[in-house]
Amino acid sequence: MLKEKVESVLNKVRPSLQADGGNVELVDVTEDGIVKVRLTGACGSCPMSTMTLQYGVRKAIMDEIPEVKNVVAM
Repeated sequence: MLKEKVESVLNKVRPSLQADGGNVELVDVTEDGIVKVRLTGACGSCPMSTMTLQYGVRKAIMDEIPEVKNVVAM
C-alpha cells in the first residue's frame, strides 16, 4: 500500500520533470520507509538533479506520506 501512495505522489511530480525532458522511476520502497527512485532522461544527467531530488521529489513524497523516512536516488 505504501508503494501505491508513493507512485501516486510521483504521478503528481512527473509532469514538471517531463516538461524538461526528464522523468522519475520508482525503484523500491523498503519496509523501514526508505523510497528509492531513479531520475531518468534529461534529469539523469542534469547538474541540478540533486536539487530536483531534494526539493521536488523528496519534499513532495515526505509532505504527503508521513510513513516515508527518506528518499534516495539510485
